[in-house]
Amino acid sequence: MTPQRRITDNLDVMLSVLPDGISSALRQAGRWDILQEIILDLGRVPTARYLDSETVLDEHEVTREIIDYVVGRIGEFDADNRAGLERTLHRISAIRNRRGHIVGLTCRVGRAVYGTIDIIQDLVESGKSLLLLGRPGVGKTTMLREAARILAENKRVVIVDTSNEIGGDGDVPHPAVGRARRMQVRTPSLQHEVMIEAVENHNPEVIVIDEIGRELEAAAARTIAERGVQLIGTAHGNTIDNILLNPTLADLVGGIESVTLSDEEARRRGTQKTVLERRAPPTFEILVEIQDRERLAVHYDVAASVDAILRGHPLPPQLRYCDEKGEVHKETAAPAAAAVQGARERPRRGATAEPSMPWNGSSRQYDAGPSPESLPYSPTPPHIPPSRSQPIRVYPYGVARNRLEQAARYLQVPVMVASDPGEAEAVVTIKSYYRRRAQLIEDAERAGRPIYVLRSNTVNQMEQFLSELFDLGHTSASGNSMDHAMQETQEAINGILNGERSIDLNPASAYIRRLQHQMARQSNLLSQSFGKEPRRRVRIYRSS
Repeated sequence: MTPQRRITDNLDVMLSVLPDGISSALRQAGRWDILQEIILDLGRVPTARYLDSETVLDEHEVTREIIDYVVGRIGEFDADNRAGLERTLHRISAIRNRRGHIVGLTCRVGRAVYGTIDIIQDLVESGKSLLLLGRPGVGKTTMLREAARILAENKRVVIVDTSNEIGGDGDVPHPAVGRARRMQVRTPSLQHEVMIEAVENHNPEVIVIDEIGRELEAAAARTIAERGVQLIGTAHGNTIDNILLNPTLADLVGGIESVTLSDEEARRRGTQKTVLERRAPPTFEILVEIQDRERLAVHYDVAASVDAILRGHPLPPQLRYCDEKGEVHKETAAPAAAAVQGARERPRRGATAEPSMPWNGSSRQYDAGPSPESLPYSPTPPHIPPSRSQPIRVYPYGVARNRLEQAARYLQVPVMVASDPGEAEAVVTIKSYYRRRAQLIEDAERAGRPIYVLRSNTVNQMEQFLSELFDLGHTSASGNSMDHAMQETQEAINGILNGERSIDLNPASAYIRRLQHQMARQSNLLSQSFGKEPRRRVRIYRSS
């Protein structure tokens, strides 16, 4: 923990409700600063969970008397099977059997950590709505509680406390929330109603909500945000992608809907006509992904981040972390590697394939067929020399970007899908678009960029185009030509048909391996790829 932080945990109150043997074992073990939970399950030994390990507290199994002893010394359990200890932040959760009897207890240690939001205090005080994401136990609620205390020094803050986890159990809130007012929720299913009630009745400037998890709560959060009230909330999830894929919570970041683009817009974007778009402005303007207690990622503009994700080129978040001295460091994450993921970020200057030769503007066409040798070509553009360590920037005009990226991943070639045709080293389009002689095509021809024309907008066509672009159809991983690889495959098939049990072929590229698998299937034989690149190869064998 950083030196500036002060911790209040009230552990003496927690120990007072536990049996003497268990509390003595905890005192003997020490390590109070990383104690998370005490687990008491009927018929099992009691254990203590720390951040880095789990320790047995007693060799004797937990009995019904021990559970009744603890239950009799804590507050009543609410509808969500949670109870607390008055004026503390500790939480006791119950596990019940089918008859409603308690057979297990999770005694979670609650701490007020003053100074925990130093790393995002500028975001909290910005006046913008802020959503905290993170796995259970990573410190979301602790950070939320401290944010409420800091904001309450100058603003009217109301906490909607569903399980008394923010303000503690009892009618008087824990001192850790400062001057913030706390509204308790009778049952979890009514949290959305209390959220609206807080805005309508108590004139808050800031609403603090923990664990938004239901559709009605997400809708209530949007209503509050539209009334001009700042929201500080939490939700379960590791990244913004988790929220987008959660139909219940997607509305917090704007939601997703399928829309149909016009022909011109689809050509401009280089996508299919039906795409996913953000449905509405996000409820939360800033999103923070809590990776661990001292490290997080910040999305400053949730709307821009969601739009970029839906278009296939996610924006890198800002990374923040605290060093051992407690100093906050900020840095921008590097874009993901484009070679495998098909990302569209602009590469740094100099990180391109070798420049192409001057060209008179002719194009190359592809047709579906079993191998590149059977493809009819128009006058040949200059060949872009393969550079497996450096990506080639390709601009798809009227070609589905997602299919092009899928083909690149299958062939394991470093293609960078360019968003601007002026940055591309090659343009790929389909025949119907090429015949229209659009301005983009004419500009590419005048600039001497190769234009590859596909007969159809299919993954198979794109694989053949990429095989030609990266010279996969001419050289295998072992240096053998395509003809030699196919001849070797046919000889292996003949050997298997003549009695051989299995034959391994020489290492080859992904494209050649695919053709080898097809040849094996056509001969009613089985085949399997094994090994790691660049030594991955095909084994052909009998079916029985």
